[in-house]
Amino acid sequence: MTERGTNDPIFISERRHGLPFSKGLLAQSFSATGLPPGKSYQVATSVQDALRERGELNVSMDRLQEIALETLERMAGAEFARRYRKMNGLAKLDRPLVVMIGGTTGVGKSTIASEVAHRLGITRIVSTDSIRQVMRGIFSRDLMPAIHESAFDAWRGLRVPVPHGADPVIVGFREQTAVVATGVQAIIDRAVHESESLVLEGIHLVPGYTEHSSFGDAWVVQMVIVVDDEDAHRSHFYIREVQTEGTRPFERYRDNFDNIRLLGRYIEDLAVEHGVSVVHSQQLDRTVAETVELVLDTVIGDD
Repeated sequence: MTERGTNDPIFISERRHGLPFSKGLLAQSFSATGLPPGKSYQVATSVQDALRERGELNVSMDRLQEIALETLERMAGAEFARRYRKMNGLAKLDRPLVVMIGGTTGVGKSTIASEVAHRLGITRIVSTDSIRQVMRGIFSRDLMPAIHESAFDAWRGLRVPVPHGADPVIVGFREQTAVVATGVQAIIDRAVHESESLVLEGIHLVPGYTEHSSFGDAWVVQMVIVVDDEDAHRSHFYIREVQTEGTRPFERYRDNFDNIRLLGRYIEDLAVEHGVSVVHSQQLDRTVAETVELVLDTVIGDD
């Protein structure tokens, strides 16, 4: 015999409207804190059971989050509860959030950006490589040669002599970055105008090349991803080749690896100079968690 009320539906009541409670969506919100999916679903089930046991079948969002926080802390610990509390604060921001993830080629920016966007509930992700590709279609190689090369060999498109003592790899990259920065500014301006949060990733997000004060009323969090271990960094390109079925061949990046590392050091130095956070990536899950934590600490602050 089924216990009375065990399967009664639960509704979230906000003003005049009521929405069905979703255990799956609640579990997703727990997963955003870094809690494993299985454990997240277990905690969400406990929240559902608690609501039914207490007879709270019409519950406000604030009350639901209160019970969810209590249950999460009891079942997963204070650290996950703290992150969940900050996540809820992030959802209440009254202005858009712009997360900028930079770093040299092959440090995992796109993967990290996708995971961070998912956890923060941001649906708009833009790569600076995509911006450069659009600009390639507008400006011919003769008119703007720098954007028609990869970042690590943009020096091949230089049409002016390299200053004495300067490294052509850095000079070419700076020229390309300055051009792409115009497109980056336009993408951010549009997102802010539409009040839409945005995650930007790419090698061209170099500290000092965009002025955060020009982004208007938006939260801007910029960081640079660094892989200190050369062997670990080199292995990323092999994985990339496998994942893209050879469309991004390992040999090309291996042959330019010294230039790629050189750009990484240049970007990291500028991050230190401009007070931009540097995230030292070793393991993906840990890096994503650290990146999300950086965003939350910047926007929400300490508890």
